[in-house]
Amino acid sequence: MPHNGQRTSEKRFSQIGFSRLIRLEWLERTANLILAGNDESSIYDALQRLLDNKLYGGKNVKGGSREKTIVILRKIWVRPPNDLVCLRDDGLKLLSRVPREEHIAVHWGMTMAVYPFWSAVAVHIGRQLRLQGTTAVGQVQRRISEQYGERGAVSLAVQKIFLSLADWGVLKRTAKRGIYASGLSLAMDDIEVIAWLVEALLHARQNDSMDLKAILNSPSLFPFRISPVSADQLAKAFGRLDAFSVGLDQDLIALKDYSQ
Repeated sequence: MPHNGQRTSEKRFSQIGFSRLIRLEWLERTANLILAGNDESSIYDALQRLLDNKLYGGKNVKGGSREKTIVILRKIWVRPPNDLVCLRDDGLKLLSRVPREEHIAVHWGMTMAVYPFWSAVAVHIGRQLRLQGTTAVGQVQRRISEQYGERGAVSLAVQKIFLSLADWGVLKRTAKRGIYASGLSLAMDDIEVIAWLVEALLHARQNDSMDLKAILNSPSLFPFRISPVSADQLAKAFGRLDAFSVGLDQDLIALKDYSQ
């Protein structure tokens, strides 16, 4: 079920893009600026002020470093790819109504959809945490290099995502360098948040349909304990998901096809 009409930026699946430490508070601030009605120019200026003296231990940094961080923040919440605008809009609505502790799920989903590289890294982290209780930067770098190629940018980006996840509280540093343990584990039972997160996960994949059980247990969502939901519940939440029964005990969830 290809989404030729809806997906306008297939190249993002081969790009890294996410190459900076992104603090959760910065994403929250960016989203709040939009919710407050600021235009793009005002948001850019506000982010410049926010990040002034906050990178690299508080020292002044070259404009390039700050600019790269702002590019990521803006791409996630201010100017996402065209096929993610509806997801972004509903994500902002969720941020305006759900408890603050659940905001991390919305920032996670939007980051994952805009930067599939983030999702790919999260999959390997989640798998390692399940298998061995810890996750190693070096192991994830090797796995991701198998997918994206042996580039220095790949290893650096993986490292930045680990640092971001530690800032978000979903990973905790251990006594061993480069080894992290599980941090925050958030129970989720709000059907709209769950459906929105499922949609975000599907946007992070090149195959836009997936088994419901596999979605709800996806290692890319390792910080979240998702309550059981039905395929029909998900399909009704925002109207952009389709549900298909393919067996007695198997349901597929797919992004709706808007190409026809």
